[in-house]
Amino acid sequence: MELLDKLAILSDAAKYDAACTSSGVRRGFRPGMIGNTTSSIAGCCHSFSADGRCITLLKVLLSNACVYDCKYCVNRRSNDTRRAAFTPRELAELTIGFYRRNYIEGLFLSSGVLRSPDYTMELMIRALRILREEYRFNGYIHAKAIPGAAPELVRQLGLLADRLSVNIELPSQQGLQTLAPDKSREAILRPMGLIRDGTAQSKAELAKYRHAPVFAPAGQSTQLIVGATDDSDRHILHLTESLYRKFRLKRVFYSAYVPVVENSLLPSLDTKPPLLREHRLYQADWLLRFYGFHASELLDEAHPDFDTRLDPKCSWALAHLEQFPVEVMRADLETLLRVPGVGPVSARRIVSARRCGTLRFEDLKKLGVVVKRAQYFLTCGGRMPEGLRFSPATLPQQLALAEPGLPGEQPEQLSLFDQAGVAV
Repeated sequence: MELLDKLAILSDAAKYDAACTSSGVRRGFRPGMIGNTTSSIAGCCHSFSADGRCITLLKVLLSNACVYDCKYCVNRRSNDTRRAAFTPRELAELTIGFYRRNYIEGLFLSSGVLRSPDYTMELMIRALRILREEYRFNGYIHAKAIPGAAPELVRQLGLLADRLSVNIELPSQQGLQTLAPDKSREAILRPMGLIRDGTAQSKAELAKYRHAPVFAPAGQSTQLIVGATDDSDRHILHLTESLYRKFRLKRVFYSAYVPVVENSLLPSLDTKPPLLREHRLYQADWLLRFYGFHASELLDEAHPDFDTRLDPKCSWALAHLEQFPVEVMRADLETLLRVPGVGPVSARRIVSARRCGTLRFEDLKKLGVVVKRAQYFLTCGGRMPEGLRFSPATLPQQLALAEPGLPGEQPEQLSLFDQAGVAV
């Protein structure tokens, strides 16, 4: 099979993996090496660096052959599809060739389980070692650790890649048993713990020895499929919070399930992907990481799923109207962050600007506040905007009308990659 034919097959097979971002690592020029951290070439995808630059990665599988038979996966063992596999050298030469042509700035590498987890990881490590040691490639690399692989292989992979990820895919043990019987919760979580410990150990060693080996400097991430099972948003969000706390993940990615295979246990092929639900989960994830919210505050047993008409922050505010309005001249930073329309950047600007004088709603807009939402929950000098009329009964509809188009246009973004997931 020709190399470009392999590329077409294996790049197409990688398109369902959403966890493709280089945020969180910086790779500058190094003497004797090439690369650092816009193309229509097959396999190229756009991502964003830690400083907000749009970069292009080669996103591809080492192989789409797999010994597992996960019912939701297009690459499952029983599916009748064209199979292909790169040799480690083919993949390394393809990557470095694309880089030299200025098609890409890095690599996103995953794979089906070829023969066994250990065998697959050995091939991935061999490809990355050729890139790093033979071709002296210094660009960004994100690699997928294969659940069930030996701990030493996970460590070797982490010393070659900038970021590692282990995809949980299905949010519950029941979902794994039903749709992915070859996988287990323990096999998935074990390498996540190894990566967490390896990253912490690497940081401690670097504090003592400047030239100590660096293990996965951009940390780890994972992906959850949304809509393939009947797991609620509440369950997914509590799992997300636990993953951030226990494994110190940089990101949890959510992927709306796209029906690609026919199975009685899965949504029918004519089911539309739950893109709006995915968007609300990204917004809630942002609230967990940057706004000081907890999963238990956003959803409960009586309300296990998000209202798709409103972003999660507005839904929370409507359920806690007794805490509003807050006075912009007196509220502390933590309180300001809970006001719809106020984000981390604008909240800090408010705290700084009010030291110099009294703030008006016109000033808040200049500071980045989304006034069309914040006006219902803030007062400036003890007053709301003149002419504003609303009641608890009409407020949900008024907020829904203020909801931006999806993906939303936001006045402030902590990361360009997260533009579709931010809600202030």
